[in-house]
Amino acid sequence: MTDWTDPDTFTQALEQAETKAKGNCFEDFEEGQVIDHDPGLTLTRHGNEAWMSQTLNHDPAYWRQDAAEARGFEEPPVHPDYLTAATLGITVEDLSEKGGYFLGRTDVRFPTDAVYTGTELHVESEVVNKASSSSRPNYGIVSWRTRGKDAETGEVLCSYERTNMIPRRKPLETDGGAVENADEEEDEGLPAEFINPDGGYFEDFVEALEEAAGRDAAVAYRHERGRSQDDVTVAYLPLSTLNTAKQHHNLDVMADSPSGDIVTYGDVTRSTALGHARSDEQTYREVGFDDETFHTFVTPGDTVYAFTRVLDAEDSVEETSTGSRTSSENDGDVAGTVRFEHIAFNQNDEPVYSGIRTAKICKRGN
Repeated sequence: MTDWTDPDTFTQALEQAETKAKGNCFEDFEEGQVIDHDPGLTLTRHGNEAWMSQTLNHDPAYWRQDAAEARGFEEPPVHPDYLTAATLGITVEDLSEKGGYFLGRTDVRFPTDAVYTGTELHVESEVVNKASSSSRPNYGIVSWRTRGKDAETGEVLCSYERTNMIPRRKPLETDGGAVENADEEEDEGLPAEFINPDGGYFEDFVEALEEAAGRDAAVAYRHERGRSQDDVTVAYLPLSTLNTAKQHHNLDVMADSPSGDIVTYGDVTRSTALGHARSDEQTYREVGFDDETFHTFVTPGDTVYAFTRVLDAEDSVEETSTGSRTSSENDGDVAGTVRFEHIAFNQNDEPVYSGIRTAKICKRGN
């Protein structure tokens, strides 16, 4: 009788067996196609607090009942970073498990005022664009509009558009030429002076911007905290959001990859940098994110730091693609809208993430 566990015999069995592949290739997507992602995910307090604690997002409104009620919430809500990561994580098996570079994400919005633990998240994605890459014939470029919904009510809780390189089954025949780049704007160089706001309230950002106006200056500063990547951030957090991408947990496969190691889920890198930034401001509500880019790999042992540039501040209700988004009619009395550019960087001062964030920041005395 054949001993299938004999090492030589088993090696032959592996060579003869066909692998049941996971994920989809570029050819499997069609513009206009809508994909319902299964399974869904129930947003739990444990999952929410694990994400927040490990990414240093310590806003008390997301932890304590009294602080939540003071902010206008019924109870500590689901943090927007955890909601975003869970929405994307559920899509990975259908959209990007085959691998390929995460090229960016934009128009990240939260149409509802708050999402609470116990909500069952259902996610769907629509293919909004497909394109070839003459510079990378083994890949194509796909963009999806993804919506995370309350499974019970159908209400959209989180939405965004993301773009990935996706492997092809058959390489594209090209002449080997690279895609021509559009003319780039001339680099004007850095301003002569960086201004650091005196505090983290809305008025502090307004005053710093006014100080910089008309001068060769920018409101820009770095945050002291850093978070080194470990087994929890690299493997546990993405797997807890059903992110099945092998890049985050399969050392065997990733040993021969360009990174040479497993890599941190982009939303962990992003959330960690945002956690550093939020620790130096008085955040009231998150409004949305645009033009998010992941610049290079973050691997175990790397440390994620953050740098912030304040773009503008406006004492008005923020309008988004989903319409006016306020928690109450007196939002303008307690908070103003600030736009930031956040850049996450590693211990070698290399940018690893950048994005534009719009948030409501508390006014003094509130």
